[in-house]
Amino acid sequence: MPIYIWMTGILLFAAFAFFAFAQAASARNGAQSAADAAALAAAQSKRDELMDGLGKAIGSDDDWLGWLKGSNVPGAGAAAAADQLAAENDAEVVSLGETGVNGFPGYQVKVRTLYTVGDSIIPGTETEHAVAQATAVIQPRCSFPADADFKKAVQLDCDGTPFEIDPENFDLEDLPDASALFSVHLAD
Repeated sequence: MPIYIWMTGILLFAAFAFFAFAQAASARNGAQSAADAAALAAAQSKRDELMDGLGKAIGSDDDWLGWLKGSNVPGAGAAAAADQLAAENDAEVVSLGETGVNGFPGYQVKVRTLYTVGDSIIPGTETEHAVAQATAVIQPRCSFPADADFKKAVQLDCDGTPFEIDPENFDLEDLPDASALFSVHLAD
């Protein structure tokens, strides 16, 4: 009988310990989802600004082809976009910074959950918040000839889909969708 009681106690302790680790894993997964969403939101906001700048630059700027490389973008709305998506996932942005991955612009975001891991048999978990980080990048999808003249029509190859931008006869509606020109994705 004492061995049975002893074994039952050990099994109960193990079950509660596994439950505590499951709680921590669930909080960590929630934090990672929030970090991924916030990083993607920041990068998409920057991509939208990139498209606005490209639309204004075509026909009026000597370096509008530079916009197709993903450069020249301030990213003013990125922090607000990241904050919003983190909040929608019950988290807050701890840090947000511009980064470059393989030469592509992007954002690295670190978030902290607004909820704690919760009560468990492990002391201190009731005050612990999960923390995670993610990096999202903006990758240009289009290529153009190295000798392209920004004053003349330029043929773009965007992942196999041809587009032509003619700065002399440019209308903003001629500009392809942002997702056709730039990919936003999480970095490995």
